[in-house]
Amino acid sequence: MSSSSSPADPGAAPLASADVDRALLAALARDGRASYTELAERVGLSVSAVHQRVRRLEQRGLITGYHAKLDAAALGVGLTAFVSITPIDVAQPDDAPARLAHLTAIEACHSVAGVESYILKVRVSSPDALEALLQEIRAAANVTTRTTVVLSTFYEGRPPI
Repeated sequence: MSSSSSPADPGAAPLASADVDRALLAALARDGRASYTELAERVGLSVSAVHQRVRRLEQRGLITGYHAKLDAAALGVGLTAFVSITPIDVAQPDDAPARLAHLTAIEACHSVAGVESYILKVRVSSPDALEALLQEIRAAANVTTRTTVVLSTFYEGRPPI
């Protein structure tokens, strides 16, 4: 006799609708390529019911897309850093994200509260490439920078559920 309490177990209590949606979201966050059959087995519903639920989750904006995870080191951009930027002239327009959008080494741009205006997550190939990128950031956005280099990453990109 199994002691598992997975939703697909005949003896398990059925999941509430919101719980099924959360289980689907969690499963897709872990593996965006999971088939509807795999998802149906995980949540204990039919394949067509899962397909309809996933479509509704997409329509509601809870699933905003699917993507491949890339190995930055294997792609030659193994150095990650966080760059905090502060405008040199506080009277200038707050348009740093638009001014920096063309720099593909910037993986993320976060507006933050505090001394800095934004924190950028960047990936480059080397310390020399980081130095060059910092010069480009300063020139393009008229900002000062403060940089923290990542030594190792234990986890990132974890789903919010």
